[in-house]
Amino acid sequence: MGTTLHSLKGPKGATRNRKRIGRGPGSGTGEQSGKGVKGQKARAGHHGARLGFEGGQMPMQRRFPKKGFKNPFRTQMFAVNVGALEKRFESGIIDLAALQGAGMVPRKLDGVKILGEGDLTKKFTVKATSFSASAKEKIEKAGGTAEVVAA
Repeated sequence: MGTTLHSLKGPKGATRNRKRIGRGPGSGTGEQSGKGVKGQKARAGHHGARLGFEGGQMPMQRRFPKKGFKNPFRTQMFAVNVGALEKRFESGIIDLAALQGAGMVPRKLDGVKILGEGDLTKKFTVKATSFSASAKEKIEKAGGTAEVVAA
């Protein structure tokens, strides 16, 4: 006959009896019931102090002054130099998809900015969120176009 649901059991030693504390000296957990001696942690209802509580001492987050500012409207551009475009591409249109395909822009940020470091001899149509003045000049000098597109 096959195994039935009502006859299923865990392996031997899988379940243990709960520890019965405060049941006399013979149990090994009598007297102070495994809580050590007096103090906050030995009292009833102790669930640990709240986060940042230092026993009544002035907590660290209140001892130090407030400092800094995080701009919620900050835009983060990924920078790519024209010299890198020269090395990675032969010709054609270079846009965000092409840059990601070439492994030059690893993640999605607020846009891509083309910077002017390096030399450019090949003719490209570059589509990016923004360009530095020198990058735009080098692209146009090489016979290409620099198109600004929304991120």
